[in-house]
Amino acid sequence: MNAYFIGIALALFVWLFARIVGLDRDRAFYPTVLVVVASLYDLFAVMGGSTEALVAELAGTAVFVAFVVVGFRRNLWFIVAGLAGHGVFDLVHPGLVDNPGVPTWWPAFCLAYDVTAAAGLAWLLHRRLLPASEPG
Repeated sequence: MNAYFIGIALALFVWLFARIVGLDRDRAFYPTVLVVVASLYDLFAVMGGSTEALVAELAGTAVFVAFVVVGFRRNLWFIVAGLAGHGVFDLVHPGLVDNPGVPTWWPAFCLAYDVTAAAGLAWLLHRRLLPASEPG
């Protein structure tokens, strides 16, 4: 099965599940998703046994964690940007970091997941079904 299709389908499932169950009523839900998504390349570096890759991946993760902090504290549109930005990172990742632990299908899957998750959150924010920032 196509990695892009699976990434889109899984992101839609998680998005719909979170809506139905109410998990996304908490402002921490989508920032947590971004932290998890961003840290998976770190996990792959550990699994691949590459310290060089881990150092490079941690630098990339730090960028997305900064988006998480600002987005959670200020405005969830930063989380949309972070998720979409991680999708772009997935696109260029194979040319940036030699990480032996990354499955060959992962960048395509993760790109599709990230962009779909960003679109879902953007839709919620645009429709005001989820507040972009905390009241007050």
